[in-house]
Amino acid sequence: MTGIAGALEVVKDAGALAARAAEIIAGQVKTAKWPYRIVLSGGATPRAAYQLLAARKDVDWSCAELFFSDERCVPPDHQDSNYRMVRESLLADGTVMPRKLLAIPTDGTPQSAADRYNEVLRQKYGAGNLERGVPLFHLTLLGLGDDGHTASLLPGQPVLKERERWAAAVPEGRSEPRITLTYPALESSALILFLVSGAAKRDALAQARGGGLPAGALKPQGEVLWLVDEAASGEQYQGYGF
Repeated sequence: MTGIAGALEVVKDAGALAARAAEIIAGQVKTAKWPYRIVLSGGATPRAAYQLLAARKDVDWSCAELFFSDERCVPPDHQDSNYRMVRESLLADGTVMPRKLLAIPTDGTPQSAADRYNEVLRQKYGAGNLERGVPLFHLTLLGLGDDGHTASLLPGQPVLKERERWAAAVPEGRSEPRITLTYPALESSALILFLVSGAAKRDALAQARGGGLPAGALKPQGEVLWLVDEAASGEQYQGYGF
């Protein structure tokens, strides 16, 4: 399958999903050339994968530059901060020492924070326009919400129509404003790794892989791999397991 459908791999449960994700990420970093740009996602499944990566001693992270798919407009020490989650899981014991950690700013207004991150991305890319075949990111981790959102590309929000900016404010749609990478930025990745766990995601998974919902509107330029546990896969994807 092509497009957003990509490849699909079904594993037993959430624990196996985190382990498989950590294995893939470690393998990518081990063979990466400098600089290697990774987009980190929030959520329970990525957290478990990050904890497994932090326990490994066989990966040199000095080539890696870490970015974020989205962030809530909360202080960096807030319990809901993706930045805090990454600091307390992936970077907790100092084993993982990336070349750079480029968090999304959350001070000032959501718009000013999005403007600053947008500029960071453009400076890292070295140009103001994305070129096909020259990805902004090498590896992008994404989750899938029950409502089909990924990053903070929320259903019904104007950000879904944004095609110029690479980072944008999402002032509505949730209890707190958010900042998210946009479709153009997420699409410009050599590999997108979707992590999907739980029966509640089953309908969203089927719709997104069919091109529906915010997640399904992505038009990736590189490879896509869906890592899915049995609860999320349902009967329709039985036989895809590894």
